[in-house]
Amino acid sequence: MTGTMTAGFWKRLRLTLEMIKFEHSVFALPFAFTAALLAARESRYSPGELGWKFLWIVLAMVGARSAAMTYNRIVDADIDGRNPRTQERHLPKGALSTGFAWGFLGASALLFLVAARLLNPLCFYLAPVALAVVLIYSFTKRFTSFSHLILGFALGMSPAAAWIAISGSLDPRILWLTAAVMFWTAGFDIIYACQDFEFDQREGLFSVPRRFGIAGALWISRLLHAAMLACLLALGSSFALSWLSAAGIAAVGALLIYEHLLVKPHDLSRVNAAFFTVNGCVSMLFFFFWAADILLHRNA
Repeated sequence: MTGTMTAGFWKRLRLTLEMIKFEHSVFALPFAFTAALLAARESRYSPGELGWKFLWIVLAMVGARSAAMTYNRIVDADIDGRNPRTQERHLPKGALSTGFAWGFLGASALLFLVAARLLNPLCFYLAPVALAVVLIYSFTKRFTSFSHLILGFALGMSPAAAWIAISGSLDPRILWLTAAVMFWTAGFDIIYACQDFEFDQREGLFSVPRRFGIAGALWISRLLHAAMLACLLALGSSFALSWLSAAGIAAVGALLIYEHLLVKPHDLSRVNAAFFTVNGCVSMLFFFFWAADILLHRNA
C-alpha cells in the first residue's frame, strides 16, 4: 500500500514538472548568475565564497518559477481546455489533479521564501513582492496587451534579485540587465503568442498578435530584441567590461537574428525551435562570455 502511494506521488510529481516545463528554468538562471558575478566582483568576493550563495539563488529561482508556472496552469485550465494547442495539457485532460497542483505550488513558494531568507534579510523582505508579481502575470492577458512585458519584468527581476542576494543592496547599474531580460522575454513571448492569434480573437484575450496582427507583432518582437541588445551594451559600458562581453553581445545578436529568420507571418511551423532551442542558447552563450570576462578581470 505504501509503495503504491509512493509510486503515485512520484508519478504526479513527474507530471507536474512536465506541465510546468521545469527544464526551461535555464532561461533566466544564466542572467541571474551574471548579475551575481558582477556583484561579487564589485564587492571583492573571491569565487570560493560564492558556493552557498549560488545554491540559494538557484533554489529561490526554481521555487519562484515553479510556483508561477503552476499557478498559471491552474488559473488557465479552462482556457487551455478550449484551445486546440493546449487542450492536452495535464490539468485540462485530467492527467493531474488541481489539488496536487496547489500542493506543489505551496511547496514551491515555501522553497522560494526559505531560500530568500537564507540569502539575506532584504531578499526575504522583498520576496513576497516578487512572488506577487510572478503570480499576477497569469491574469494579465485577460485585460492588457502588455502581458508580454509583464512576463518579461517577472523574469527580469532575477538579475536585480541576484545582485541583492550577493551585496545586500541594489546598484542601479544592474537594472540595465533587468531591462535587457524584460525586452528579450517579451520579444520571444510575442513570437510564441502568434500561434494563438485566432484563439485569442475568438476568446477575447489580449496579446500583441491579436492587437497588431502577426506581421506587426513580429516587427514589435524585433524592436524589443534590438532594445535588449542596446541595454546589454549600456550594461557592459557601465561596468567597464572588456571585449569578451562585447563578443557575447554580438553572439546574442546573431542568435536573435537567426530566431527571427525562423518565423514568418504565414509560416509559424518553426516557432518551437525559435522559442525553446534558440533562447536557451541565448542565455547560456551570454553567460559563457560574460562570466569569462568578469572572472578574468575580477580585480579590475
